[in-house]
Amino acid sequence: MNRTHIPAADRSSPSSTSEAGPGKPQRLGWVLLVLAVSQLMIVLDGTVVNVALPTAQLDLGFDTDQRQWVVTAYALAFGSLLLLGGRLADVWGRRTVFIAGLLGFAVSSAVGGAAVSFGMLVAGRAAQGAFGALLAPAALSLLSSMFTSPQERARAFGVFGAVAGGGAAIGLVLGGVLTEYTSWRWTLYINLFFAAAAAIGAVATIPADRVLGAKPKLDAAGAVLVSLGLVGLVYGLSTAAISGWDDPVTIVTLGVGAVLLVVFLVVEARVADPLLPPRVLADRNRGAAYLTAGLVSLALFSVFLFLTYYLQLLRGYTPLQTGLAFLPLPISIAITSVVIAPRTLPRLGAKALLVGGPLVAAAGLLLLNTISLTSSYWLTIVPALLVLGLGLGHVFSAAPNIATSSLDPRDLGVGSAMVNTSQQVGGAVGTAFLSAIAASTVTVYLRDHGTGAAAQAAAQLASYYAAYLTSVAILTVLAATTVFLLKSERRPSARTNQ
Repeated sequence: MNRTHIPAADRSSPSSTSEAGPGKPQRLGWVLLVLAVSQLMIVLDGTVVNVALPTAQLDLGFDTDQRQWVVTAYALAFGSLLLLGGRLADVWGRRTVFIAGLLGFAVSSAVGGAAVSFGMLVAGRAAQGAFGALLAPAALSLLSSMFTSPQERARAFGVFGAVAGGGAAIGLVLGGVLTEYTSWRWTLYINLFFAAAAAIGAVATIPADRVLGAKPKLDAAGAVLVSLGLVGLVYGLSTAAISGWDDPVTIVTLGVGAVLLVVFLVVEARVADPLLPPRVLADRNRGAAYLTAGLVSLALFSVFLFLTYYLQLLRGYTPLQTGLAFLPLPISIAITSVVIAPRTLPRLGAKALLVGGPLVAAAGLLLLNTISLTSSYWLTIVPALLVLGLGLGHVFSAAPNIATSSLDPRDLGVGSAMVNTSQQVGGAVGTAFLSAIAASTVTVYLRDHGTGAAAQAAAQLASYYAAYLTSVAILTVLAATTVFLLKSERRPSARTNQ
């Protein structure tokens, strides 16, 4: 059988980390724990604060129409600065940028948690996003550079994928527990413990950066263009989810963002040290991994969004009960990523995982499409989440591995950032696009069936069905595209794997 070759990362790079030396397996285990904790902190922050927003609003006294900015400020800063953060890891050193990101994230979380006004809370969230944009690509590039054998990489990316895929659901549970039993402020303060543990662990276990050649220069023009372009794109998509695709602000910001990103690509092809070297995007396997990461995130966000609505609005679950109801998903993702995927990846190859994973996830969404107003949680929702996690776990384990495995060592930071950027943009697109489909479905249903209470509930169900079926179609097309896009290479020899 033809299998995709996953070569080991080259360690002779600018700002590369040295080998772990004696006791390498034990040290790498601690390194993996440190990187996983940092990734968990970042992913948690995407959802843990959401549950606490109503309580924070009452405490600080801001309006409901302002509430979205607590979420949007983080997403804007994080999504727009990821590529810059990845390049800074290449220029300044991955360990240095990783630790700086941890410390900055901790301070920003403390500012947000101590907020005495709406503006202070939003500023803290924006700063969290900015430092998260340093932290996320540095962590992934460290993972790729330090775990070099196929076996090590499969295990490490499995753990990382489990955290990336399941952390958002865990955030819903943690947010509900902290808000209900302590204070909404602890949804931010909790990051101080994560960051402190990871920073201490990084100093103790990650070797200092070594410079083995000339550092690339920082492309200032490219950094400005891509950051502003991604701001326009992410903000436009966030506006579309709230105000619709025909809103003037949505149209203008999306248009400006798209133009700036096109100009950015033109500039990158002409400068000596580009922020995003064209070679990073030219590889077909890497392109397939980026595309898969983005579109699978779209599907995952649809589950979080519409299943939350279903459980709370139609079934009467509390926020904490809703978070607990999601737990089968991160459990399934974790088991798949950590136990199953590291075994299936060497045997079946990356192509099988990146084609089969989305199809299995689509099957889980089809199971969710059978929910009704009287569905059994254990007989309908739990099986759907378990199947969904089985598919997503394979993707979250394989996609970052493939995206970073054949990168030029000088580009590990920015190449890793592209994985995060794909996921962020995919999630934002999914939220906006599927929300628009759901809203139009409700409108058509109520027009045809009246506006009574029964019709309202049925219209909501119909909107969830439309969103899930759209996600199924997207994942199916993704799998078919990946068949042609992802190259199958001969199985590497034993000598290559050493």
